[in-house]
Amino acid sequence: MLPDVLLAIDQGTTGTTCLVVDHELRILARGYREIVQHFPRPGWVEHDPEDIWESVVAAASDALAGAGIPASELSAIGIANQRETTIVWERGSGKPVQRAIVWQDRRTAERCAELPYDLIRERTGLVPDPYFSATKLEWILARSGRPQRSLAFGTIDSWLVWKLTDGGAHAVDVTNASRTMLQELDTGEWDEELLALFGVERSVLPAIVPSSGVVAEARLFGATVPIAGIAGDQQAALFGQGCFSEGDAKATYGTGSFVLVNAGSARRPPPAGLLRTAAAVSAGEGPQYALEGAVLVGGAAVQWLRDGLGLISDAREIEELATSVDSADGVVFVPALTGLGAPHWDPDARGLIRGLTRGTTRAHLARATLEAIAFQVADVLDAFPGALEVLRADGGATANGFLMQFQSDLLGCPVEVAADAEATGLGAAALAGLGVNVWSTTDDVARLVRRGARYEPVMSRSEADARRDEWRRAVERARS
Repeated sequence: MLPDVLLAIDQGTTGTTCLVVDHELRILARGYREIVQHFPRPGWVEHDPEDIWESVVAAASDALAGAGIPASELSAIGIANQRETTIVWERGSGKPVQRAIVWQDRRTAERCAELPYDLIRERTGLVPDPYFSATKLEWILARSGRPQRSLAFGTIDSWLVWKLTDGGAHAVDVTNASRTMLQELDTGEWDEELLALFGVERSVLPAIVPSSGVVAEARLFGATVPIAGIAGDQQAALFGQGCFSEGDAKATYGTGSFVLVNAGSARRPPPAGLLRTAAAVSAGEGPQYALEGAVLVGGAAVQWLRDGLGLISDAREIEELATSVDSADGVVFVPALTGLGAPHWDPDARGLIRGLTRGTTRAHLARATLEAIAFQVADVLDAFPGALEVLRADGGATANGFLMQFQSDLLGCPVEVAADAEATGLGAAALAGLGVNVWSTTDDVARLVRRGARYEPVMSRSEADARRDEWRRAVERARS
């Protein structure tokens, strides 16, 4: 009999990663499939839900094959997912009524400007912004031409649970539910006043479940496996980084950059510019919270240099290119390509590059792009209460030593990189393992979390402050 082995599904914005993870939280094998992004109009971003599902099946197959383990030997499945992305499908056929509207999509910005800010802030911990699911759902329902009782809504976790169970379960975990702008955060239930505000009937909504604990039985490659862990990707990464104490902070550097700080069980209003959101919990636990700042364009800015401008052919080139010059030579890039998220929450902001001269090269633009990722994370952390002792970092961009060092310099504190960039998937695996008693407590999980490189600040505070003042001036221009 094999020791406990888990399958973690990390369904992200640009692709799906599946991990086979053992009882010591070690990755035995990976599978990955890219997914196609669709941009039908400026500011619109969509995915094909069936493409997402096919990527999960293919990546899971590759991971299991790589580990040499059949699905029948899995102890449980954990799911982490891009949050807020909205899918509506027919209950009878399981067919999506249209493409998924992705979290980056800004088509409902005008609608968000009409919403009652104080009500949404108080009930949900969020702000009225196109980022969240409710206005996306409202938009799809208004155009579906079908009665709501015949439809099912879900974030990506709900869609995957539905597909894994052949339509047998329609569920959303508490962390994903907290991103919809439809859940009353402190009760953990759908809010009737918010449902009425967006014209959403209860019949279309999934059941809200804990993040850890058996939700349903999946049917995967001929085997029956419990789905025992679900969390939105950022809450999964907070869990996978072992941020179990109040004040522990992590940043995930992916398509966007997301900063979460464990806020414990206290029901306090969030500071200006930050979100208050649900943290992952097991069945029977009381509510746990996190404070969050979401940067909408992080690694996506590097993708834009590659795909939009053709300045690089591969994202992995950017560090070498950026460090080929001693500085950005006065170039500052504000990558507000889909508006600005935290702490500004300005959907009308637009991207800006300042300081161009005849001597500006693609290397200066590359360096300014990496600096912009760090500047945005620093802006978010400025809004958090209290001094930060250390920032735990994960995500693909943490392999970029220049970025991590510059981040430490701006913050004036150490940046500690996860030993494996897959903290999100490991968080999903940890939640699933706890859900089927592979581990008994979070202390058991914390002992298995591995740390990698640690970056200490070397830039003087006066220089860091001057650089940040220059950045803030550019942000104000981008918002004007």
